[in-house]
Amino acid sequence: MVRLLFLIIAFAMQDANASGLERMREYFKNIQTAQADFHQVVTDKQGHRTQEVTGTMRLQKPNKFRWDYNKPFVQEIVGDGEKIWIYDPELSQVTVRSLSKATSSSPAALLAGGKEMERYFTIKEANRKGDLEWVLAIPKVSESGFERVFLGFKGDELMEMELHDSFGNRTAIEFTNLERNPKLARELFKFTPPHDADVVGE
Repeated sequence: MVRLLFLIIAFAMQDANASGLERMREYFKNIQTAQADFHQVVTDKQGHRTQEVTGTMRLQKPNKFRWDYNKPFVQEIVGDGEKIWIYDPELSQVTVRSLSKATSSSPAALLAGGKEMERYFTIKEANRKGDLEWVLAIPKVSESGFERVFLGFKGDELMEMELHDSFGNRTAIEFTNLERNPKLARELFKFTPPHDADVVGE
């Protein structure tokens, strides 16, 4: 099952010389909704590729989001503001957990923005090679399973995200076709388990 990833998409920037940290905070201040396509690659600690998937994501603050994986398999991850639903059609299984518990112990806390972001993460500038400007988020809760999260900015957009877990795995996500503050239907962030699916969790 694909590990739930919190998502941060784009932000409005007034000062072209602003630091990555300032841009990130500006994003949380100005973005209310967002949508994008994504390409996700997971590699193990030896650098071997273990997973590659593509799909679409949508976000509506506060704490509503949807990830639809479509290739090479189908999976839905929906945050309705109170719970997170993960639906695997192939297994006919739905996993559900409290959003408050998820955000307090995983990078999904980044979705909350503002004070909540810095409540759960230590945010720093990150110096990395390449043409992106990076921000580093370190979880304050050791049980999160992730040791660090990198956010890569170019111009006024978030282009990449990297998650490094405690097992040495690296999850890299590239965003394309970013759209800020689109009008999104409320139904996108509602999930009703199929009648024939097993529901596990809270």
